[in-house]
Amino acid sequence: MVFTAENRILQGLLLGAIGLLVAGCVKHAAPTPPKPAVTVVNLHAGRVSLTTELPGRTSAYRVAEVRPQVNGVVLKRLFKEGDLVAAGQQLYQIDPAAYEATLESARATLAHARAAVAAAKLTAERYTALVEAHAVSRQDFDNAVATLQQDEADVTSGQAAVRAAEINLAYTRVYSPISGRTGRSSVTEGALVTASQATSLLTITQLDPMYVDLTQPTTTLVRLKRELAAGQIRHVDGDQAPAKLLLEDGTPYEFPGTLQFSEVTVDQGTGSVTLRALFPNSQGLLLPGMFVRATIEEGVREAAILAPQQGITHAPDGTATALVVGANDTVEKRSVELDRALGDRWVVTRGLAAGERLIVAGKQKIKPGMQVAVREQVASDDGAAERSRPSLAAR
Repeated sequence: MVFTAENRILQGLLLGAIGLLVAGCVKHAAPTPPKPAVTVVNLHAGRVSLTTELPGRTSAYRVAEVRPQVNGVVLKRLFKEGDLVAAGQQLYQIDPAAYEATLESARATLAHARAAVAAAKLTAERYTALVEAHAVSRQDFDNAVATLQQDEADVTSGQAAVRAAEINLAYTRVYSPISGRTGRSSVTEGALVTASQATSLLTITQLDPMYVDLTQPTTTLVRLKRELAAGQIRHVDGDQAPAKLLLEDGTPYEFPGTLQFSEVTVDQGTGSVTLRALFPNSQGLLLPGMFVRATIEEGVREAAILAPQQGITHAPDGTATALVVGANDTVEKRSVELDRALGDRWVVTRGLAAGERLIVAGKQKIKPGMQVAVREQVASDDGAAERSRPSLAAR
């Protein structure tokens, strides 16, 4: 009997310990795990200038190859190679002696013809009165009139010969057709030059302003025209679109330029069209043939969505996706279409809308359909900052 009573006491103590243990476990049960935190950016629609960076090369605004227009020996070279010359400045002097003699001969021939006209005119006037009085025959009168007309024609021919001789004499002085910088001279004093020679005496290049010839793929051009026609973007004023330049070493060129025109034909070898921009070059920094990159403003998208690049994910096949926080702070996956990158942001054409919350950080531990704790990234004077906001579901 004693043994039975002790068993009962032990059984009661054991049951009490088990009860206390169970109560302690219930009291200290593990709490619900917290929602994963993500950082979001509120998207806004705004006016964005669409720019394209294109490769190109510089070319001179004007290039003039100076050639002789008469035959002769060069007597003088009146410039230094590499000098800046003005339009109309004399560059060479060709021996004018033969052309001066030709001019004098032409002038003498003209004077002779004018004297013959004067004599023939007097004869014709006298014969006019005599033929009416039947003092000379009609045939003699007609001959006198014809002689006058022939002498007048000789005067006209003599005037033309004098003019041609004056032009040839003037051509012995070779002038610069444009203002610019001279290159190397192909002749020196004493060289014999001819009017039909293929080699130029000198090349003059005008370097201010300077052309920049750019190549643009036709796919980009077609897309731009399609968006313009659809009203998705607005063209800048006329063809005078602003342009900026990057030099070969990557430094920006100080002076902005303007787009002048676009070719109307496509290069069959490259599938691109040529655009020509004009840049000032008063300091002479740009030289013909330099490789540069130009940024051209193509148009303006009035309600563009700019998404931070860290919020967009690209698949191996090139498709782009984004994660947004939707209703009840639930993650949603979106397929998006991108236009181009502007700085550290993408221009989104489809898939995202203004007011949506794009996830830019914390994407590693989430998946579509999960509820998350939202931290909004906002812009501050010191840069981007994060601040926590209670979600709508927690309020």
